[in-house]
Amino acid sequence: FAAKRELLNVFLTIPQDRIIIVDPMGEYAPLVRRLGGQVIEIAPDSPHHLNPMDVELNMAAGESPLSMKADFLLSLCELVVGGKEGLQPIEKTVVDRCVRLVYREQALGLDTGKTPLLQDLYEELLKQPEPEARRVATALELYCTGSLNLFNHPTNVKTDSRVVCIVLKNMGENLRKIAMHITNEFVSQAVDTNFREGVATWCYFDEFHVLLRDPLTASYFVAVWKMLRKKGCVSSALTQNVKDLLASREIENILDNTDFMILLSQAQSDRAILARQLGISEHQLSYITHSNSGEGL
Repeated sequence: FAAKRELLNVFLTIPQDRIIIVDPMGEYAPLVRRLGGQVIEIAPDSPHHLNPMDVELNMAAGESPLSMKADFLLSLCELVVGGKEGLQPIEKTVVDRCVRLVYREQALGLDTGKTPLLQDLYEELLKQPEPEARRVATALELYCTGSLNLFNHPTNVKTDSRVVCIVLKNMGENLRKIAMHITNEFVSQAVDTNFREGVATWCYFDEFHVLLRDPLTASYFVAVWKMLRKKGCVSSALTQNVKDLLASREIENILDNTDFMILLSQAQSDRAILARQLGISEHQLSYITHSNSGEGL
């Protein structure tokens, strides 16, 4: 509720700013619809699609959009392939080569250069001589021509709407990690575009502990979090359970890069953790012990 109230304040008082919400439980969708925003539901049976291969090639000098995209697609393939080791050095090289081939026409500015789909990367991998390429391609097949092909379509939603809410409610465990990874990429690209246009972005990541559950998405998200701050983005992470959140090794990096926190009423065990982690005194803790709605620290 505190987040929704702040979001409304931003919407009404700073008309040029944009708002993005990552909403794993679908709690913000009714509000966003009332504000005339775009609700993007990502689910196997949803008509809404975000293409993870979307890329903005006219970036500011000093940044290489293709290298950043290759980085993202490498980590995506790593999530898809799974296992303890993830991608081996040869596989990384092969994926990187295929990414560059897939974007070649677009990078050269040719008229034929349309935005590729995951399937283009999959087909490019199959053309490579190395057996490692086939292994990655086989893992990707499920998300291209298999039953989980929801990310193998062109983007068909208004991603430049003033308020965008991405709902990840109806996701199985397999798809959730990948959906969150692709969502983070979408958020960082949108923030980057807004930054170049001189517009600030307000981002809200609800059920934040879910993002940090998997080591790979967690470490990628820490990089995103640091980048967001530099790009004129006010990013807020929301979570119900401090215990779940602090179980992630990456959280310290995020806490160190956070200037402002709101603590509402907390359970006994969570209070002890917070006191230790944030150096809060006994007197300050009294504000988050059995406090009323809307009261806290």
